[in-house]
Amino acid sequence: MTPEKEKKVVKAKKQIYLEGPRSRGYEFRFALRVFWQFIKGFRTLHFVGPCITVFGSARFKEDHPYYEAARTFGKRIADMSFTTLTGGGPGIMEAANRGAFENNGYSIGCNIQLPFEQKPNPYVQKSITFEHFFVRKVLLVKYSYAFIIMPGGFGTMDEFFETLTLVQTKTIINFPIVLFGKEYHKTLFDYMNKMAEEKTISPEDLNLVLLTDSIDEAIAHIEKYIKTNYTIKIRKRKWWLFEGKQQAA
Repeated sequence: MTPEKEKKVVKAKKQIYLEGPRSRGYEFRFALRVFWQFIKGFRTLHFVGPCITVFGSARFKEDHPYYEAARTFGKRIADMSFTTLTGGGPGIMEAANRGAFENNGYSIGCNIQLPFEQKPNPYVQKSITFEHFFVRKVLLVKYSYAFIIMPGGFGTMDEFFETLTLVQTKTIINFPIVLFGKEYHKTLFDYMNKMAEEKTISPEDLNLVLLTDSIDEAIAHIEKYIKTNYTIKIRKRKWWLFEGKQQAA
């Protein structure tokens, strides 16, 4: 092996993503960093009100039908007096935040640090950026009473199946999950039916998801669940992590 090739091999070996245990000091600092991200998230989102989270691709442009559908969802969520919560980036996320913003609704973004694609969109009244996907996903689920899954890629599927798993295992309450776009999600839903046929999931698990092309049907499905299970109650604000100071800033 030539010295040049040896250098290339050494360089490749340095690009390790799963390194296993690091020093105790490193792991402790990592745990503190994660803890601080959660605290920062709790402070930011504690009083944003009940949310509906919209998941979807960052790659759809303004002229795409799915962008316009997400924008309408944002408007309808605002009509319900709920907060629209998204990943805070472009595409579907921007569209949903935009719809809420344009309809005088509350619009929140939980962003993620990425070298490409992801930057805060201009339609959020409050935005927070996380270092780790798992922290971001916890908060996108924690404050929401329903989930709308628009067409998207790997990230959207990850968010969809994690949320669905939490509902299926009753880790979180049986919140409604809407899968919007029948044609886009047809193969996915066929595969979920295959899971039921093979008994890797229960047939009734399919009822945890509403597959639809109708915004009206999706909103009616969410409204029915919320009206059946919840009543509006005024909550006195108690500042426990200096959220008041943060909101006033």
